[in-house]
Parts: sequence; C-alpha cells; structure tokens
Amino acid sequence: MTTTGVSIRDVPNYYPDTQEVYSVNFNGEQIRTVVTKNTSTVDHWIRSIYNDDIDFVDPLIVGFDVEWRPNFGGYDNRVATLQLCVGRRCLIFQIMYADKIPTSLRSFLENESLRFVGVGIGSDAYKLGGSYNTCVLKAVDLKDLAAEKYGRKELKNLGLMKLAQVVLGCGEIEKPEHITLSNWSQYHLTREQIQYACVDAYVSFKIGKQLLDLFGPYPGSMLG
Repeated sequence: MTTTGVSIRDVPNYYPDTQEVYSVNFNGEQIRTVVTKNTSTVDHWIRSIYNDDIDFVDPLIVGFDVEWRPNFGGYDNRVATLQLCVGRRCLIFQIMYADKIPTSLRSFLENESLRFVGVGIGSDAYKLGGSYNTCVLKAVDLKDLAAEKYGRKELKNLGLMKLAQVVLGCGEIEKPEHITLSNWSQYHLTREQIQYACVDAYVSFKIGKQLLDLFGPYPGSMLG
C-alpha cells in the first residue's frame, strides 16, 4: 500500500515570544501551522479566518481535534491542546497553559454558521467542555456522516486515517502509538507531536470538505 508523505519544517516567525510557526507537508500540500499558548494569537488566527473567508459558502467547515496526556491510574487529565483547521491553516492552542479562554474562541465554537468536523467529535467536544466550560454548538461526526452518505454502515467503525483512505483515496497514514500516547501536557511540544496534531485536524477538514462537495449541506449536528 502506498504511504502518504508527511513532514514538518520551520517557517519565518515574526512573533517568537507568543507563537511557533511551521509548515506541515501532507501529501504535497503545505499546511501553515501556528502553535501557541497566547490568547491574542488565538484572537488573530480567528480574525484571519473570518476575514479571509468572508465569502465562504455556508456552512464553513472546521477540522477539530483535542489531545490530552493519557489517563493512567484512574486520573482524568484535562485537555492539553485544541486543534482547529480551515483550509491549509491550522491552529494548535496549548489551552491548558493559557491564562484564560479567549472570548473569540468561545464565540467561534458557538457560531451557528460553522460546522466542526472530526471522528469521535462528540466525546472530544464533551471532554473540552468538561475541562474548560466550553460548548461546540455544531459538531458533525465524520464516520457517521460518511456511513450515511455512502450507505455503508461499516464506515461507522473506522478511525480517522482509515476513513481518509475511503473518502480521500489517499495512501496509508501512519499514526505512531508513541506519539498518540505521549505527554501532551508538556510545555514544549515536540515536532512529532505538532506534525501529528496538525495532520489529524487537517485530514478531518479534508474529509468534511469532500463529503460536502459530493453530497451537499451538512445536517445541523451529528454528535457521536
């Protein structure tokens, strides 16, 4: 089976005190990825999405994912990072180190004109809400949506990367377990973690966009 190429590199960063900036290559597509703990950087990223997509076709699709330190010994760790992706722009917000949850982010997550997409997004949104008292208003689980649109119930059992092979026709995408189970609560994320987090959010966006283009508008909410 063909393996999809993924890599990461630094790009010019004019605000090193508040953010890190990378270009993540996914199968030849470059995703500009901002990693930050800073609320003003989150504000700026959200403003840029609204400004650049002012003429978007309703609803706007947002790839969504969260990560947290694995729960061992019965302790339920709170969400450490929130990943959002629109087009080739990804935000990795180290939310557990922010001094507050930006009002712009709460409004973004509650915007009725947006559809947040991901696999298992219902549980991820619930986890985020329990950690930070947030609400994701319009969430769509991609595996449920794909199963409905293709008329194939077995798609409900697929993970994100297997679903990407079906919907996007891409090669096998590696998800190393040592990254999945790594310490997402650490103050400085590794380049492998950043690449992993970006790809999850970007692939979610791509699947959502593909299903929208093929099958038409999304339902209001398909939590699962």
